Amino acid sequence: MKVRRILVVAALGMALLAGCATTEQKPMAAQEKSLYERLGGKAAITAVVDDFVGRVAADNRINSFFATTDIPRLKMNLVNQICEASGGPCKYTGQDMKTTHRGMGITNAQFDALVGDLVATLDEFKIAEKEKNELLSVLGPMRKDIMER
Repeated sequence: MKVRRILVVAALGMALLAGCATTEQKPMAAQEKSLYERLGGKAAITAVVDDFVGRVAADNRINSFFATTDIPRLKMNLVNQICEASGGPCKYTGQDMKTTHRGMGITNAQFDALVGDLVATLDEFKIAEKEKNELLSVLGPMRKDIMER
C-alpha cells in the first residue's frame, strides 16, 4: 500500500513537472492566423459565395441542379459552411451533404464543373494559392457524399 502511494505521488509530481516545463512556442502574434482570418473573415467569404453562386447560375453544365433552389438560403448555408470549415465562428446548420444531394445523380464532370466555378471565383478575388488549396482540401472530402455516379 505504501509503495503504491509513493508511486502515485511520484507520477503526479512528474506530471506536474512536465506540465510546468517550458516548450518553445511562437508568440501569439507570430502564430499563423486561421484560414478564416486569412480569407478575410465573414464579409469576404460572403462576397466570394455571392460571386460563386452567380457563376454556377450561369454555368449550363450544372445550373439545372439549382433551378428550384432557395438561393438566399443556399448562400447563407454556403457562407456558414465555409466559415465553419475554415476555422471561423459560424455554425453550419444545413443538412449533411449526402442527404442534400441524394437522388441528384451528380457525376464527376458535374462536380468538377462546380469546383471549377469555385476556383474561378477564388482567382477573381485573388485568393493566394496557399489559402485556395487549403480551402479546397477542407471542402474536397465532401465529394464522396455529393457524387452518386
